[in-house]
Amino acid sequence: MKKLLTIFLGLGCAYVSFAQENLTYQKPPKEILELVDYERPPSVSLGSKSDYMLFTYRDTYKTLDDLSQDELKLGGLRINPKTNISSTVTYLNNLKVRKLKDREEIQVKGLPQSPKITNITWSPDESKIAFTHTSENGVELWVLEVASASAKKVGSGYLNANLGNPISWFKDNNSLLVNYLPANRKPLINTLVSLPTGPIISTAEGKASQNRTYQDLLKNPADEQNFETLITSELKKVDLSGNAVAFLPANLYTDATFSPDGNYVLVSVLQKPFSYIVPYNRFPSKTFVYDKAGKLVKEVNSLPLNETLPKGFMAVRTGKRSMNWRADEPATLVYVEALDEGDPAKKVEFRDEVFTWKAPFNQAPVSLVKTTQRYGGITWGNEKLAILRDQWYDTRSSRTFVFDPSSKAAPKLIFDRNSQDIYSDPGSFETVKNQYGRNVLAIENGKSYLIGDGHTKEGQFPFIDELDWKTLKTNRIYQSAYKDKLENILSFKDIKTGEVLVMLQSATEYPNYYLRNLKNRMAPVQITDFKNPFAGLEKVHKEVIKYKRKDGVDLSGTLYLPAGYNKKDKLPLLIWAYPQEFVDKNSASQTTLNPNQFTFPAYGSFIFWVTRGYAVLNDAAFPIVGENGAEPNDTFVEQLIANAEAAIKAVDDLGYIDPKRVAVGGHSYGAFMTANLLTHSNLFAAGIARSGAYNRTLTPFGFQREQRNYWDAPEVYNRMSPFMNAHKMKTPILLVHGEADNNPGTFTLQTERYFQALKGLGAPARMVILPKEAHGYVAKENILHLLWEQDQFLEKHLKGKK
Repeated sequence: MKKLLTIFLGLGCAYVSFAQENLTYQKPPKEILELVDYERPPSVSLGSKSDYMLFTYRDTYKTLDDLSQDELKLGGLRINPKTNISSTVTYLNNLKVRKLKDREEIQVKGLPQSPKITNITWSPDESKIAFTHTSENGVELWVLEVASASAKKVGSGYLNANLGNPISWFKDNNSLLVNYLPANRKPLINTLVSLPTGPIISTAEGKASQNRTYQDLLKNPADEQNFETLITSELKKVDLSGNAVAFLPANLYTDATFSPDGNYVLVSVLQKPFSYIVPYNRFPSKTFVYDKAGKLVKEVNSLPLNETLPKGFMAVRTGKRSMNWRADEPATLVYVEALDEGDPAKKVEFRDEVFTWKAPFNQAPVSLVKTTQRYGGITWGNEKLAILRDQWYDTRSSRTFVFDPSSKAAPKLIFDRNSQDIYSDPGSFETVKNQYGRNVLAIENGKSYLIGDGHTKEGQFPFIDELDWKTLKTNRIYQSAYKDKLENILSFKDIKTGEVLVMLQSATEYPNYYLRNLKNRMAPVQITDFKNPFAGLEKVHKEVIKYKRKDGVDLSGTLYLPAGYNKKDKLPLLIWAYPQEFVDKNSASQTTLNPNQFTFPAYGSFIFWVTRGYAVLNDAAFPIVGENGAEPNDTFVEQLIANAEAAIKAVDDLGYIDPKRVAVGGHSYGAFMTANLLTHSNLFAAGIARSGAYNRTLTPFGFQREQRNYWDAPEVYNRMSPFMNAHKMKTPILLVHGEADNNPGTFTLQTERYFQALKGLGAPARMVILPKEAHGYVAKENILHLLWEQDQFLEKHLKGKK
């Protein structure tokens, strides 16, 4: 019997070995390689005073070596335990500065060798920039003096950046509050060799808990101890000479933020017990206020473990939440409390109540305002004027009010709109830095300003509106009129002089910064000169096409045709899309696509393949609409097919394509879409699905924008799951997934199990697991190979069908 069993095992191993393809990393063809292997232009950061610009540079891609560093996955975090910073961070490799109206950037002197820069933090007066550099053994503190363009390392010892930016400026501009690794840090437990001391036990207390499927959670006591070790830090005050003094002793600090006047620090600290089913931001915590010398002033909040939430996207935790400093006062806390116990299903007059609490917190908090929908934030102006927002997901309601924080008068409604109705978007209020260095509402002669994207039925025309606070009426003071370019209005440089910072681009002109003067109406002055790194796409045809779904919903997509194409041959078509839910057809019919937006090819689309002789419909609209209380997902499959039929017909009617040679692709929820389209229709010759979820019973408490759980709507979950319908699949599909996916719901297991089902049922499928990659792919080796895989797959299943 043992001999027979050995034979069967051997045959099994032989089959598995035979089924795999031992392939080394490949590169895509020349046309694609020339586009993907480029030098990334710098990004620009502009100080609020608009005196200096900071140019930051980074590598176009990471490498497999970057992804192969030590990593621990704990409490929803991914941490490099050797350097004590997120293992997913993207580093800058160079810094340059420039006065706004100069023409040449100045190379920053004194940078570390082989810089790994992140956590850029401007000083309150914007004369200096603090940043971190990750050396081989840890995170270091550095400071750049902007005027002299010189940088230096500050102090000794390594920082704890495991929870994000570990540095904050004191108000004096000459010292910083810094999270350091503790002097007597415990060693980490090697969970691969340590023996357990008992089983892992979790208990359900009989309360409903609608938690999504989170990644990278704690799993056992050893994880708990390692998490505690990695998060613990000491807070120190460090001056620019490197002298460090203790501020607060070692603890599990998550946040430390100064009051606007710099006299107090709001500090949050994690507490126990930890959880195995939710990430660290739902662990118990306490929040304290200290003075600037590190003396305790008041415990201002205490939150228990939050493992249970009511159902729905508008559900929130009970107790004080969203606690932060009021921007227009020296030292006043603002926080919110739910009046419906955080349960959107409860019928109440008011959902949330906002409170203010002035330092030194020896008086009771004061009720400021109540909201009838869920609190959405406040933009502070001054003691008499502030902007309040509330929202409700189910109706997509988004409302904006003005109110007087010093009185009990009811807020006045300014805007009441569907958040998905982009054509009615009034824009965002312009803010300026106040005397405390905080962003507050810009108010000039009783007026404020709204900067909008300007999407309309006729196209995109960004604008600036002036709002009069006496009449609450708006007056348009500028609207972009370009027909061959896109002008993004970024912010005012100076409201009094009418100078505005804008960005201009076209389909073939890389985005660059300009200064426009609204008063003299002259042509804008260019202040950067970044070149187009994708010359190979300059002669490609690009247009936004608009078409209708059979139920009357207007759709759109950006169509690309090969350079010099003249309709003699019918092209294969590639469609790249991502479904989006709507509650009305009007919003679903609107589009943000602009043919004048710069064509920036990336691995996340099919645009590369226009150089390989394909027509490409990028960002094709795939709305899923549920009107009059109907749930969009009840007809998810039918609407997917209707969207796809309309897209194919629209391009076919233009005379460009062979409708029998069409492929569809998508990433994440777009991959889920792709698998469903191939399963339930005969519209496509092939499909590419990357990092998707295919079995919705593995995300039983909701997914994407679905609020119902599996037991509320089992038929919806089952019908929408390609895994449950794998026996219907007959179309070739390329399944790609990152080996270390960190996105809630899209575990790598989703692709592995779906592929096994397809393979077992005889469907034509290929699975590619990219080593070390998370939900988005970053390593150059993997990205180049992905493009090769996709090219080979499309050449075989589309061009091979001629």
